[in-house]
Amino acid sequence: MAREFELCPGRRVGGDQPCFIIAEIGQNHQGDLDIAKRMIRMVKDCGADCAKFQKSELEYKFNKKALERPYTSKHSWGKTYGEHKRHLEFSHDQYRELKKYAEEIGIFFTASGMDEMAVEFLHELDVPFFKVGSGDTNNFPYLEKTAKKGRPMVISSGMQSMSTMHQVYQIVKPINPNFCFLQCTSAYPLQPEDVNLRVISAYQSAFPDIPIGYSGHETGIAISVAAVAMGAKVLERHVTLDKTWKGSDHQASLEPNELAELVKAVRTVEKAMGSPIKQLLPCEMACNEKLGKSVVAKVAIPEGAVLTLDMLTVKVGEPKGFPPECIFDLVGQKVKRTIEEDETITEQAVENHVKKVKC
Repeated sequence: MAREFELCPGRRVGGDQPCFIIAEIGQNHQGDLDIAKRMIRMVKDCGADCAKFQKSELEYKFNKKALERPYTSKHSWGKTYGEHKRHLEFSHDQYRELKKYAEEIGIFFTASGMDEMAVEFLHELDVPFFKVGSGDTNNFPYLEKTAKKGRPMVISSGMQSMSTMHQVYQIVKPINPNFCFLQCTSAYPLQPEDVNLRVISAYQSAFPDIPIGYSGHETGIAISVAAVAMGAKVLERHVTLDKTWKGSDHQASLEPNELAELVKAVRTVEKAMGSPIKQLLPCEMACNEKLGKSVVAKVAIPEGAVLTLDMLTVKVGEPKGFPPECIFDLVGQKVKRTIEEDETITEQAVENHVKKVKC
């Protein structure tokens, strides 16, 4: 069973703990602090465990030419990519305000640190855990420095290979054992044939001592629910207030009604996973009493006869008698009294039934 650890104060992940649901607000707030707060409240109301943003220190994440590159997309908030990103980037004080708001309404708050300086700020902000976005998963110096901060880590694996994920494990594990991997495919929106949920099972086999989760960019909730049924212990989905808003992530995000439906479905699936022990359950007793079958005499059986298979059949009988799985054990047993055709075979009619009939 995957090892457990405390991801947020009082909230453990892994093992038999419930799936931790991260609502990725990212930059779907349109650069508007009030919208960001509305989204935090929405995430809380829908039942998610954590509201997550993306924090960048732009001069550390991009080089000068990347920031100066013209950006003419319909999703652009500026003439250059730098202007676009600056419009969407909250200041340190705004992040402090958002974190305070999340604490006031009672939901965990964190962000992906999109560069090393952003991680430094988030560490100062005292977020409960670091989210490593797929774009930094193979950034080994970044991983080392982030792991050394000592906070739990959630590491996405979009765009990576299994070989790289083994390297990530080998780098992080000796420094900070409290981390998990998320299966992820970095496409927006993600098509079902590119999801590869079986990687969850591959990760569970390759890394049995850490929890495994799923970060999805698909539309709808079915695939994410399936990921939880496969054992995902952390689930991350992008969220939005309106899929038609400007921005490349909105189309692959869940609107409030979808997020609420996802949370409800995940909790239902967790209940349904239940126990691995197969047995007759109390809730099945009524059906068993009404429709459960018994061994019945196929023909009239005289007192003292030794039962053979051709004397017996299986029917819904009244009263209840030996269950069908006992029919072969009854063969060779002697009856103590005459049994009429179509009569239920009961324990009282068979000699030494307790000792000889295993059922």
